[in-house]
Amino acid sequence: MFYHVGVSGVDLQPASFEELAIPLFDQLYNFAHWLTQNREEAEDLVQETYAKALKGFSSFQLGTNFRAWMYRILRNTFLTSRTGLKATMTVPLDPEEDGPELAVDHETPETLLFERSNRELLQSAIDELPVLFTKRFPFLSAR
Repeated sequence: MFYHVGVSGVDLQPASFEELAIPLFDQLYNFAHWLTQNREEAEDLVQETYAKALKGFSSFQLGTNFRAWMYRILRNTFLTSRTGLKATMTVPLDPEEDGPELAVDHETPETLLFERSNRELLQSAIDELPVLFTKRFPFLSAR
């Protein structure tokens, strides 16, 4: 289902926003939960998305997909929060005794993709080894 707005920029009112945005709440929450893998973070992300969207509603372009606009705000808010989180939660090389021990350990779609890619590259390299290696080191042969 696509939500196209047929009103002019001058006529955009908070009531119009509510009519368009409220039906998307469950879909946006599900997407946010998939991104964050955490219920509380997903709730915060959706709340921030709605706040930003309402604030910028007057800049919404006529004839464009409102649903896609909301998803883009949510995605950008998530990405911005992640880059900021990584910058503030990193561990110094020489940690203080009272300082944090671990960096953020959330799996993101990007880290999962890199991990899968690395596994595939490693398996490909193992598959290309001469038979001599795989006979001498059987754990390198089949998966």
